Amino acid sequence: MKKQFYVYILASKRNGTLYIGVTSDLVRRVGQHKMGETGGFTKKYSVHHLVYFEIHADVENAILREKQMKKWRRAWKIELIERDNPDWHDLYEGISG
Repeated sequence: MKKQFYVYILASKRNGTLYIGVTSDLVRRVGQHKMGETGGFTKKYSVHHLVYFEIHADVENAILREKQMKKWRRAWKIELIERDNPDWHDLYEGISG
């Protein structure tokens, strides 16, 4: 099976602090954020609810998308989240099995 890459958005709460990242193992990476293993920004601001993610076939496109999204206005990020996840559910349970 071909490796997939993920661009994801974490939130502290609905309309709260947002974090955008990229990974090849979404379950493991979000789990690390939830356990505070990543340190830094997400630990400091309790940003660990997975509210959005998208799948990419190669790392180059995933990184380009991450950089693009980080430059977006906050309203665009919220619109993207609410398009697929209007109630800001934590999607982690659905992907972690």
